[in-house]
Amino acid sequence: MAEVVLTKDNFDKEVLQSSVPVLVDFWASWCGPCKMISPIISEIANEYEGKVKVGKINVDEEPELAAKFNIVSIPTLIVFKNGEITGTNVGVIPKEAIVKLFE
Repeated sequence: MAEVVLTKDNFDKEVLQSSVPVLVDFWASWCGPCKMISPIISEIANEYEGKVKVGKINVDEEPELAAKFNIVSIPTLIVFKNGEITGTNVGVIPKEAIVKLFE
């Protein structure tokens, strides 16, 4: 399953009401570190399909969501379980460290 593009219109349904943990990637097209982590995020989306939902929020297109979660540096990863934040990371980290955020 590919990543879900998250917007203010689908965020509640896709993230807060999800029955599985959701890994949300806050990113921007001009961000070098975001480009570095993007293939890892895609791998996780495919490998953990059905166990974890992966969503992406472009901070330039969704400034309200970025502000709501106080995103000041990207990439920022936030894990939601049952509508609650259970893990966060700012910056590029290895795949294993990302997986540990939601396991």
